Parts: sequence; C-alpha cells; structure tokens
Amino acid sequence: MKRYFAAFISIALLLWATAAAAQGAKTIENHKVFGDYRVSYSVFNSDFISPEIAQHYKLVRARDRAFVNISVSKVGETQGTSAGVSGNATNLIQQSRALEFKEIRDQGAVYYLAPFRFEHEESLTFNIDLVMPDGSTQELTFRRQLHKN
Repeated sequence: MKRYFAAFISIALLLWATAAAAQGAKTIENHKVFGDYRVSYSVFNSDFISPEIAQHYKLVRARDRAFVNISVSKVGETQGTSAGVSGNATNLIQQSRALEFKEIRDQGAVYYLAPFRFEHEESLTFNIDLVMPDGSTQELTFRRQLHKN
C-alpha cells in the first residue's frame, strides 16, 4: 500500500511540476521577417558543433566559446541566400565586442557564423546589421543569456 501511495505522490508532483513549468515557459523568438526575407538567428555553445565539422570549417570549440548563427532566406523558402552580415555583442555593463561573421556554404544552404567568448551566465545583447539580397539594410537586435556547459 505504501508503494502505491508513494507512486501516486510522485506522479502528482511530476504533473504539478510540468504544469508550473508550462505556465512559466516563454517563447524565444528566433526569426524576424523583413519584407520578402526571413532572418533566422540563434546563439549556441561551440561544443554543439561536432569536432569533425569544427575541423572542416576551422571553427574553435571551447567551454567559453559560442557562435551567433544568422541565415537570410526568401519567405517560404528553406535554404539561406547570400547577404551582408556584421554586428556586435554588448554585455550588461555596455562592454561591446565586434562579431566577425564567416559565410558557410553547405549543400546549397548559406548561413553566417560569428564566434565569440563569454563568461558563465553572461547576458548579451546582439546588434546585427544586415544588407539584404535586394540591397536594403536592416537592423536586428536580440538578447541571450549564455551558460558554460
């Protein structure tokens, strides 16, 4: 009987925790539409990239390194297209660092990666300047908090 009661309590706590997490969950925006173009963006730790891929594209993997990934595509299309991408990352005390984007072409896809170093639990604001394929210029700003794995 005690086992059934313990199992019941465990399941009840699990359901409560799931409901609480769902209420507090926020949707993290990862794209923005500028006219006919969709700009997708992400930030991820460098160890997300396999050692083989990192070696192939000469990307450095380390615990304190991450990448900003930008892709520009025509709305409704899945593969990226060439664009001009530059920008910087600014921390909470307004220290800014330039981002140097490298164009990656892989199986017809085009995207841009910029490596940078970060401190554990550092919150950064990314300011990205874009020259779209049609020649127009756009600005993209987003914030992410980074954690060392």
